[in-house]
Amino acid sequence: MRRIAIVDKLHDDGIKLLKDNPKFDFDIIEDLSKENLISKLPAYDGITLRRGNLDREILEKCKNLKVVSRHGVGYDNVDIKFLREKKIKLLITATTTSISPAEHIMFMIISISKGKDLFDKTVRNGDWKTSSIMKLQTNNNFELANKKILIIGFGRIGKKLIKRCLGFDMKVNVFDPYVDQKTIKSFGGHKVNKLEEGLKEANIISLSVPLTDETYHMINLQKIKMMKKNAIIINTSRGSVIKESDLNKALDENLIFGAGLDVFEKEPPDNDNPLLKNKKVFLSPHSATFTKECSASMGIQTVQNIIDFFENKLDKIKIVEL
Repeated sequence: MRRIAIVDKLHDDGIKLLKDNPKFDFDIIEDLSKENLISKLPAYDGITLRRGNLDREILEKCKNLKVVSRHGVGYDNVDIKFLREKKIKLLITATTTSISPAEHIMFMIISISKGKDLFDKTVRNGDWKTSSIMKLQTNNNFELANKKILIIGFGRIGKKLIKRCLGFDMKVNVFDPYVDQKTIKSFGGHKVNKLEEGLKEANIISLSVPLTDETYHMINLQKIKMMKKNAIIINTSRGSVIKESDLNKALDENLIFGAGLDVFEKEPPDNDNPLLKNKKVFLSPHSATFTKECSASMGIQTVQNIIDFFENKLDKIKIVEL
């Protein structure tokens, strides 16, 4: 019997797959401290991982470990070099996490372009005809039609996002060195070959890329200065894709109009992170996948991946090439 550690809670529909399978025994581990993980994880053949970190110090204790199944598509909370050295497989929920993030990006774009919750507060406060603030907000609000968005990263989320942008009559540029023009054009977009070219033209920039050496701080003050003064940046990928201190400085100095952040360089962010107090930023707590549909499908696929791995049925698309 294979022993599986569920590190952090998963949706009940995913847990049920293990409950109903006599070939597997499992435990749910909710204490994500390094000390607890070092103590508990060596007993298991497989690990599912949502939040929490599996660094080298923890993984070195896991002598029986064959596979790690990530709840999501990012894996910067796992020591990839160690997995590669020990030939431990890393799996992701490759086909479940695109619709909700694409909708969340649109939610952020619309919220920023229409003034977030100011109008709602105005009505609730009885200020139906407030005027200087309302006039200012009306002058700042803008339509999405004919605005140009730059989608950085054209994977599963980017392909879902472009459909929604086109539905709002937006013009779509895509920057992704690993996707050809023919593919991007088939979705209704235009490929830009240089990031700088796309940044200069865009009214809206949306980031959907993994965190790698190549993408770390790919958006910094130098890049932001290339953007239009009315540009907004949306990041639902990984916090460190943007250099936060540079973004805050750019917003304070009115170099760009605003930003929407679902992710941070440190999560949760420190209370003194200036972006938390910056009124030009629309924030959410790494929650782009927080819908009932996405939660259920991610939980199911996270567990199914690990079952399929041990039963030699795993689809290669779920395996991260280390």
